[in-house]
Amino acid sequence: MVKIDFKKELKHLYRPSAKEVALVDVPEMNFLMIDGRGDPNTSQEYQEALEALYAVSYALKFMVKKSEATVDYVVMPLEGLWWTEDMTEFSMDDKDIWKWTAMIMQPEYVTRAFVDEALREVEEKKNPPALSKTRFESYHEGLAVQIMHIGPYSEEAPTIEKLHAFARERGYQLRGKHHEIYLSDPRRTAPDRLKTVIRQPVA
Repeated sequence: MVKIDFKKELKHLYRPSAKEVALVDVPEMNFLMIDGRGDPNTSQEYQEALEALYAVSYALKFMVKKSEATVDYVVMPLEGLWWTEDMTEFSMDDKDIWKWTAMIMQPEYVTRAFVDEALREVEEKKNPPALSKTRFESYHEGLAVQIMHIGPYSEEAPTIEKLHAFARERGYQLRGKHHEIYLSDPRRTAPDRLKTVIRQPVA
């Protein structure tokens, strides 16, 4: 049985350099998503969203493996879109006003029928509080700049500024939502070794 790691298959999107900013064109992909607001470090709503997203993602993984017989894949990492109503107010210092979409990319084998079945299965077994907020949608980010941040989430500001400066120096305008991809499990990784893809759509 073939086991696919889409972080490796899509290396240019999920394994960028930590030294150099890269310009990428992100294709349309499908995600499980849950929306919310508030500081992710203190928000119960955010923790409940992660619980539901992972539960459904793993249910889907095993469904695909069982149905396709020849396909298995690694569940993709958690991603987050972050924004405020007025993006000029978006600051690492005031996360209470942040809005967010927590999401996990789903490979092409995952159909809406599979998602519906997985939602029913998770509801019967665990029924996490945020399950009813889970949706399955395509997301097309398009042109973006990105870089790998290595270190604590609280120290992302210089990396983000480097990203924005790269875009401005090349004549691009920032657009859309701040995007992060969490490649490390913070429960098992020292803060100074956390790997986070920082991405910003541009025009």
